[in-house]
Amino acid sequence: MTSIALEPRSLAGRAWSGLLAAWGAFLGLLPHVLHHVGPLAGAALLAGATGRVLFAAIGSVAAIPFLRRLHRRFGTWRAPAIALALFAAMFSLSSFVIGPAISGGDAPAQPGIEQDGHEQHH
Repeated sequence: MTSIALEPRSLAGRAWSGLLAAWGAFLGLLPHVLHHVGPLAGAALLAGATGRVLFAAIGSVAAIPFLRRLHRRFGTWRAPAIALALFAAMFSLSSFVIGPAISGGDAPAQPGIEQDGHEQHH
């Protein structure tokens, strides 16, 4: 068995990786930040199926550069397909299991102005 020594990354390469990590963190926080758009607009846009579809689409589009990078690295579409399947599984777990468990119900939240307990998570 042989091992391949990797060359140390340049400062520009490390900076680019840091920038990509910050972008990923921003996209991860985006759903939380967007619900502060306004009580009515945020609830109407992000509640229920509309919000789930919106954030699934945003996540899928944001993952395209990562999926292309996986394809170039492994030379096959299997690795990006596995990554996309994992994304879909985690998104579904978050949307259909964790979200309802946190909100205290199985039904999606109804849009409205009233946001009881909203200040508790800040």
